[in-house]
Amino acid sequence: MENMYKKPRKVKVGIVQHSFSDDIDLNRSRNLAAISNLAEEGAELIVLSELHDSLYFCQTENVDNFDLATELPGDFTDFYAEAAKQNGVVLVTSAFERRAPGLYHNTAVVFEKDGCIAGMYRKMHIPDDPGFYEKFYFTPGDMGFEPIDTSIGRLGVLVCWDQWYPEAARMMALRGAEVLIYPTAIGWNPDDPEDEKRRQRDAWITVQRGHAVANGIPVISVNRVGYEEDPSGATSGIDFWGSSFIAGPQGEFIIECSESAAEEELGEIDLERSENVRRWWPFLRDRRIDEYGGLTKRFLD
Repeated sequence: MENMYKKPRKVKVGIVQHSFSDDIDLNRSRNLAAISNLAEEGAELIVLSELHDSLYFCQTENVDNFDLATELPGDFTDFYAEAAKQNGVVLVTSAFERRAPGLYHNTAVVFEKDGCIAGMYRKMHIPDDPGFYEKFYFTPGDMGFEPIDTSIGRLGVLVCWDQWYPEAARMMALRGAEVLIYPTAIGWNPDDPEDEKRRQRDAWITVQRGHAVANGIPVISVNRVGYEEDPSGATSGIDFWGSSFIAGPQGEFIIECSESAAEEELGEIDLERSENVRRWWPFLRDRRIDEYGGLTKRFLD
């Protein structure tokens, strides 16, 4: 049998760091233009940010916002399936899924190069913080931490708040994910002092680079960017801090985007390098799985 690890397994990755409006058609057309541009530059895998159909509606608890949800499959999947097919790319998207009356999810949908749906992932960890009232809208995912098989590799797709949890990254890695992907919508309150803003952003980057190191695989994190006001006026809104990046299996930066500008960037990940890094740093080999039972407890007294 041919040794797969001797094959060159480099993948060109496009990331789309955009701001969004309340015009769904405009958002989709801008995404389509970005997908086409990156595909022309050679991208084989393209990742969009979280909930890219609309403004980030979770700043308030408003039942009318459920009208933004889309059934899967439906017009959302039709649009992005065609985008993937026409451009010959594997495409990672993010949708507000209407599963049934009163049952909604924050769902990533991955499309294969031929436009078929390769798989889906429903966000597992749901935040409930000022300006991020996601528990009002989203039921926690029930599809588990299952990588999605595509023509360019096994994708461990997670979503935003999932990125803070090493358990989620580890479960994806243990199931054979070759890369971790995080569509994201995260930012700071404009009223926060500058040192607090720096701490928040730096922690966000650091924890995800840690997932790359601990699991020996690349991480792709794609955030939205720009200011969105709080429709209720209760807060000063959210400044989404961009800073999308790709990190390699030792946490090294491959791409770093700005905090404030819309960007479409192309980078390359090397999946053969991931295998080599795991040989040098055999963290999976040395895990004391016989001593980790307590991890399934809420707290150890």
